[in-house]
Amino acid sequence: MAGRATPEFAPARVDVEQLQGGGLVLRSPLKLESYAANICSYLVDWAEQAPERTFLAERSVTSDWRSVTYGEALVSVRALAQALLAHGVSEDRPLMILSDNSIENGLLQLAAMFTGFPVSPVSPAYSLMSRDFGKLKHVFDLVRPKLVYASNGELFNDALMALDLDGITLVVKEGVPAGIEAVPIDELLATKPTSAVDAAFSRVGPETVAKILFTSGSTGMPKGVINTQRMMCSNQQAIIQIWPFITRRPPILVDWLPWNHTFGGNHNFNLILRNGGTLHIDAGKPAPGMFQTTVDNLREISPTIYFNVPRGFQMLAPYLEQDAEFRDHFFSNLDTIFYAAAALPQDLWERFEKLSLAALGKKIAMTSAWGLTESAPLATGVHFPIARAGVIGLPVPGTELKMLPSAGKLELRLRGPNITPGYFRRDDLTQEAFDEDGFYRTGDAGKFADPDDPSQGILFDGRVAEDFKLLTGSWVSTGMVRVAAISTCTALIQDAVVTGHDRDDIGLLIIPNVAGITKIAGLGPDASLSDLLGHEKVRQTLRDDLAAHNARHPASSTRIARVLLLTEALDIDAGEITDKGYVNQRAVLERRHTLVEQLYSNDAEVILIDSGTDGWLKTAADT
Repeated sequence: MAGRATPEFAPARVDVEQLQGGGLVLRSPLKLESYAANICSYLVDWAEQAPERTFLAERSVTSDWRSVTYGEALVSVRALAQALLAHGVSEDRPLMILSDNSIENGLLQLAAMFTGFPVSPVSPAYSLMSRDFGKLKHVFDLVRPKLVYASNGELFNDALMALDLDGITLVVKEGVPAGIEAVPIDELLATKPTSAVDAAFSRVGPETVAKILFTSGSTGMPKGVINTQRMMCSNQQAIIQIWPFITRRPPILVDWLPWNHTFGGNHNFNLILRNGGTLHIDAGKPAPGMFQTTVDNLREISPTIYFNVPRGFQMLAPYLEQDAEFRDHFFSNLDTIFYAAAALPQDLWERFEKLSLAALGKKIAMTSAWGLTESAPLATGVHFPIARAGVIGLPVPGTELKMLPSAGKLELRLRGPNITPGYFRRDDLTQEAFDEDGFYRTGDAGKFADPDDPSQGILFDGRVAEDFKLLTGSWVSTGMVRVAAISTCTALIQDAVVTGHDRDDIGLLIIPNVAGITKIAGLGPDASLSDLLGHEKVRQTLRDDLAAHNARHPASSTRIARVLLLTEALDIDAGEITDKGYVNQRAVLERRHTLVEQLYSNDAEVILIDSGTDGWLKTAADT
């Protein structure tokens, strides 16, 4: 298959200002160009320029694609905006959405922003995976919504029953919740807009609060991050300045990333809206039993950019490697592959480069970025060739990046039009979040890929607060050890929690890759988890792989001495894992401290002999 022209990127350049005390401030030499006053202005523009072009598409119950064009979307958004006005939604009483991505979800979010009212999309996991609805009730009480949307009232019934909905309008698409009055969304869509809608839209400006997005948080309850129109619009302008190829043709996405998170909801959704593209809403997820939906969608739709988290790429790779026709189709329209939100193992990076070489005759442009909910989200971006995973790029136009020495690392702090003004109804958290120069304290760390040439980009260097010292005094980079372990044992390890604070050596609490372990053990699908994790071939493979890792990384700060395989799933209510599957290292260590003690006890059952000599491994049940 003949390859296309290499995508056009901005030059790799950065201005560096030295600070007293060893700190730095990095800026892009590209000045941020003017941008729209509000994100819905792009909907108005595309409804005029390309009214018949598909904006959003999703699978119907019959597996056909149902879609809405830009022209249709604007009509629906104006109708919904009028309905929100009629139901009393306001700046102080926002719209809250509990459901997964859908056409109705997207139109409702745009309708709220069209009128200048905040929308708060909430993780469906708080309603559907939680047992006590603690996070849902916390978010609900903080936002104080006037209107709540749940796509299926019956599915969300238990969660809705846990909320005080007195004086609040509940809107559903289908499914009647028991004992709760609900308004069908079709009724809202049939509302006739008045001049009040246009008057409200005319008042929406850069400082208008667009969204309240909730962070997963490493401790405590989720925090509501204020996202303004300025944050979102300046972010999209920065993207097209570092990725000029985006404007060459309307982008096409096949994307599952949830809109209650900044990656899917701001970066990807807004990228489509800004550039008049088409977003195919993927109902699949990188999780057992759900990923086949993603594969089926990608077999049909070839994206121009493919966004995912590392776990998604890990699950996709075998399908592409085993099916050349699917591989060629996947790469046929692709400009770049983009990963973010967690570090990508190097072996996975190399597998996708090999796949693209086979499909296109050249390596696909592999890109990444770094940012947070508080930066809407892009703060640094890759817009130049990189040869390895871990590079998060350079500051994008308009964003200033301060790097300050902290605990042996360089902490990253941010300032710019894309940075949040603070946390919703939490002035105390807002005051703590910024330093004396107005830079947002991220808690993340970075270092230069080449200390002698900053233009080679920045490497993500983990969380300052997650790293620890061994008793030897050596600092352990939790993020680097975790990624190296997963990369070494991809078939065995889905994720890992790194232990060793004030200990002699590093250990791991391992979340097993059950599918990979089943294949290695050669047992049938009905085999118990205990039999799988205790299988000698699985134990020996893990010993051998980690022994090989230790041979390559013999220092005490990188060598893995002992492991336990977890048999109990991580708990979302306890904050151990987010709905996107990210493991909260601190929460797991705190909640499972008895396992950590067992790991380091004199008669520890789980030991990895890093010399490669005889040792033995036994799984540990959670206590």
